[in-house]
Amino acid sequence: MTALNRLQEKIEQWRADHEALKNENAQLRVELSNATGSQGEKDAQIESLRRELEEKDAEIEKIIAQVESLLA
Repeated sequence: MTALNRLQEKIEQWRADHEALKNENAQLRVELSNATGSQGEKDAQIESLRRELEEKDAEIEKIIAQVESLLA
């Protein structure tokens, strides 16, 4: 095998490896994008649940105040 043939084989192998890495990189970018979107949805859900909890706390405080006024 000549040096030129070996060099061509190495170049082709590097080219194939480069393409594989580009494909893997693209796939990882998609996964990262999906994960970021999911995190945003979870954050929105958490905020909604916090607001709901605050509303429930306010309702409980009202009920306690009414009970205290009835007992007084």
